[in-house]
Amino acid sequence: MVDSEALACLYEITQAVNKPGSLKSGLQKILSILATRMGMNRGTITILNPDTRELQIEIAHGLTAEARKRGRYKLGEGITGRVVENGEPAVVPRISQEPLFLNRTRSRGDLQKQDISFICVPIKIGPQTIGALSVDRLYQEDIHLDADVQLLTIIASVIAQAVNNLMRIDQEKQRLQAENLKLREELQDKYNLDNIVGNSSKMRQVFEMIQRVAKSNATVLIRGESGTGKELVASAIHYNSKRAHKPFVRVNCAALPETLVESELFGHEKGAFTGATQTKMGRFELAQRGTIFLDEIGDLSPTVQLKLLRVIQEREFVRVGGTKSMEVDVRIIAATHRDLEGLLATGAFREDLYYRLNVFPIYLPPLRERQTDIILLAEYFLQKYSQENNKNIKRISAPAIDLLMQYHWPGNVRELENVIERALLVCDEDTIRTIHLPASLQTLDRQDGKKAVSLAAAVESLEKEMIIEALRATRGNQTLAAEYLDTSLRILGYKIKNYQINPRQYKTL
Repeated sequence: MVDSEALACLYEITQAVNKPGSLKSGLQKILSILATRMGMNRGTITILNPDTRELQIEIAHGLTAEARKRGRYKLGEGITGRVVENGEPAVVPRISQEPLFLNRTRSRGDLQKQDISFICVPIKIGPQTIGALSVDRLYQEDIHLDADVQLLTIIASVIAQAVNNLMRIDQEKQRLQAENLKLREELQDKYNLDNIVGNSSKMRQVFEMIQRVAKSNATVLIRGESGTGKELVASAIHYNSKRAHKPFVRVNCAALPETLVESELFGHEKGAFTGATQTKMGRFELAQRGTIFLDEIGDLSPTVQLKLLRVIQEREFVRVGGTKSMEVDVRIIAATHRDLEGLLATGAFREDLYYRLNVFPIYLPPLRERQTDIILLAEYFLQKYSQENNKNIKRISAPAIDLLMQYHWPGNVRELENVIERALLVCDEDTIRTIHLPASLQTLDRQDGKKAVSLAAAVESLEKEMIIEALRATRGNQTLAAEYLDTSLRILGYKIKNYQINPRQYKTL
């Protein structure tokens, strides 16, 4: 039966465990409460090392640091070792009469002259014993040690719960850290320069510039038409820089309403404007010690341009509605498809901000200026979306490639990606052909008001494409090509003549 003093002790102990602070300080407080309220001295909490199977005193009250270090036991050794091994409490009424009591800490002096009771209970998480709680008590005839065992068992369960919660938090923290590390490694791998597709001379120049600027803290301005891959380049710069393990925050300035741009970038204080019910961190704060990517920088209003200039020059800003300047360590990468020089001439873009941003410009060429990359990109997107959609499409036919090469690509790489994804979705064979490409890529001329692609024209185009593919596969051998197409040599010869195809040109392919 737990008496009122024991109940008060339990209340204090639960309060101590639930207080903010480290678990170690909470456990230390438990042993202190046991000593002052219950007269239980030299309290120790011993924890089992699962790897070495040894016990070590982790927390103690009334023991010196040297005594705690000496408090090391093997599993099954002494009273404490047996309690942890079998998971059952142990009571020694008089340690002077117990040969198994080791006094490993040597904190009690000559045991023969001591009249001390020793109580040790297991600390369990479920069926598993993870350690032990032990105390000394002056031996008295009228003290019921069974009540002490009951009290200490309850306290041991409180300790076990606290340890279990901490272990769960640590495990979750480790899991999140491992997951975060894995994601960062995946991002670094994804934005590795080797994964940016392109082999043209202009793209090789871009790669060289990325490598030169990535390790520095220089502000970068990426220029290029929409769809050329400006965000991909910005990501590659960040994930190949010294800031790779810090945040990379993207902001599309054109997508934010003008009234919210300032609040989004710099944050706002509570009550700064209608609807500002609480303080909000801006993107610059979120990107602290990392990189902020300001896409479509040419769309910023003059007011925001002025505040951005201060951030670049002074490395500080003020939240909307605030008065306190906040320091920030952020690398800025900006991008735009607009003619900034033209905006400078009209006064729509600040000249001082332009020169602050244009420290290290990188120009991304449009796809029409890097035609040698079209096939590489098309094959890359074909493989990517084949895997995503679980389709076994292996190649793009030669006539389809011709169409891709002849098109002017106003939407650049983004448009090419969309075209290949669409073609893959409508294709039911292992090769993407011209019929799978959108009408915008078809080059047949409109004549006499007729539709650009009639049924007869589509059939002829497909027939010609299949014959060319067969001749390529058989190196111009018409007999093998006829077998490849499951038709007769006579019909194939007629079609070759009708479509003015020269089989000889495919002998060396």
